[in-house]
Amino acid sequence: MRLVLASRNYHKARELGAILAGWDVLPLETDADPPEETGSTFLENARLKARFGRDHVVRVDWVCGEDSGLVVDGLGGEPDIRSARFAGEDATDAENLDLLLARLDGIAGDGRRARYVCELVALGPDGREVSARGTLEGRIATEARGSEGFGYDPVFVPDGEKQTVAELGDAWKSESSHRARAARALADALSLPRGLK
Repeated sequence: MRLVLASRNYHKARELGAILAGWDVLPLETDADPPEETGSTFLENARLKARFGRDHVVRVDWVCGEDSGLVVDGLGGEPDIRSARFAGEDATDAENLDLLLARLDGIAGDGRRARYVCELVALGPDGREVSARGTLEGRIATEARGSEGFGYDPVFVPDGEKQTVAELGDAWKSESSHRARAARALADALSLPRGLK
């Protein structure tokens, strides 16, 4: 079975593929511009992406839309659905990280509490829609550390850990990230086998 992730982000497709055992998880290949993320929640944006993907794949495939981001308590929930664009529409990961750390400068304790959130919406060839959510609780470090992962991984320290996700590495992330948790919930909702390949 194939599941096409309505994203060109290979990292995200690889993370989902590590959990959905027996499925080929592929990034969407299309020259069409992705839809604007006009939803007010991760779920709404994931659904927009799934419907966009549905229009660009063979009808026998499952299509999955994904939206995820970082929610920081001390910033009133920001960057939230604008996580990838926190420092501007074309911001790099480094620019987003720098802005996050600057905005949290002088904030300590519970103000640095944060969570990664991932929403998945899968559309089946029969028109069925299944959604799943995964979260990873933690805190924001005072400086970036580590070289693996992407996005905010160099500053996110999961609960129960002393290292950032970027220090813990891709193997840890494939099993424990918010996206991995959402993928397991999706597999359960679809009654699919799951487990690391």
